[in-house]
Formats: sequence, C-alpha cells, structure tokens
Amino acid sequence: MKLLFDANLWHRLVTALASEYPGSVHVRDVGLQQADDATIWEFAKQNGLLIVSKDEDFHQRSFVFGRPPKVVWIRLGNCSTDDLAQRFRSLRGQLLEFERDAEAAFLIVS
Repeated sequence: MKLLFDANLWHRLVTALASEYPGSVHVRDVGLQQADDATIWEFAKQNGLLIVSKDEDFHQRSFVFGRPPKVVWIRLGNCSTDDLAQRFRSLRGQLLEFERDAEAAFLIVS
C-alpha cells in the first residue's frame, strides 16, 4: 500500500513511515505541492496511491468521483508528526483492509 501525503501534512511522514508504507510519497516530492485537487487526484489514480489529507475537499471528491483513488481523511486536532506517524503505524491493519475493500472510497482517521 502506497500513500500520497497532501501538502497540509509534513513531508517527513514519508521517511518516518517508509518501512510500514514503502513507496509512499509527499506531493512536494513529485512536484505537486502547488497543484490543484484535480491534478493530485489524477496523479494518485494513475499511480495506485491512497490520498492522505486533512483537507475535506478530497473527502467530498470521493463522494462525487468514487474510487480510485481512495482517500484517508485525517480528522485529528493539532498533533506532532511523531504522533501522526505512530497513529499510522497502529492503523496499518485497518488501512490494509480499507485498501482491499472494493466498495470503500474513504476512511476517516480520528
């Protein structure tokens, strides 16, 4: 499972989670930091990535366009990058189930 972290998340999550989510990237690492949501959406779709964002726009987009790509919507308050990385480590099993679920389009992490 490969994740695409949106610009509203710290780019160091890619490194912090490299062993759990190999092949994951941050939008800045693929030249999409200033890209609009449609461009990020299409990039994720073409590259088999799950979008991870705090942005409600991707959640809404999943209602309109369905999957792929799938969206992981982070609904946590202020937390450190380390706290967020730890949360994603603990959610690995749930994220794998989400990825395999043919009907699921988004997952809320709170």
